[in-house]
Amino acid sequence: MSKVTDDLRKELFELKDEKYRDFQSGLIPNVEKDYFIGVRTPELRKLAKKYAKREDVGDFLNELPHRYFDENQIHAFIISEIKSYDECLFRLTVFLPHVNNWATCDQMSPKIFKKEKDKLLVSIKEWISSKETYTVRFAIKMLMEHFLGEDFEKEYAEMVARVVSEEYYVKMMIAWYFATALAKNYEEVLPFIENMKLEKWTHNKAIQKSVESYRILPVQKEYLKSLKV
Repeated sequence: MSKVTDDLRKELFELKDEKYRDFQSGLIPNVEKDYFIGVRTPELRKLAKKYAKREDVGDFLNELPHRYFDENQIHAFIISEIKSYDECLFRLTVFLPHVNNWATCDQMSPKIFKKEKDKLLVSIKEWISSKETYTVRFAIKMLMEHFLGEDFEKEYAEMVARVVSEEYYVKMMIAWYFATALAKNYEEVLPFIENMKLEKWTHNKAIQKSVESYRILPVQKEYLKSLKV
């Protein structure tokens, strides 16, 4: 173990909250309870900012896989703050295969991507074809985060609709994507629901999430309900 990882781990255990660890474990049931130290997210973000400034932070980022969820969260938060697109992409490409839960995947959101959408789209097309559950989930999340609204193109929704997976966390992200897309690009996205472009479970889950959204108009919700299978 590198010195930077050792230092970080000691700080994490000083912030340990067992009740919060148990709560986290319940939210992320696909990994064992001892994977969690139990440090709250605001504290993890503070540590990420602190350790990102260390000259030896690269030792921590290279030391994969990490032992604890909390370490992976800090890794994700550090990546999210990297200001060079090329460096961010490199670190992300190395890290993604080690992401093993929805929380680390979903809370990783590199700020630099907003400025480099053309480059990002190239990477998304690679990630969405991956066999890794959370790489695919991350790709769909990036389409949802950066390519809806004014940046929406029908081909992006088609990319998501073509994803075939039995993985719960991929199917949930597809449903989340289409529910959000309906909220932001209703007319363009509605045909995907009307024409049953998604498999049954994901189709119904997307409608459910749309109906629960405050961003969907009541009349739209009623029509979407009629499209449930």
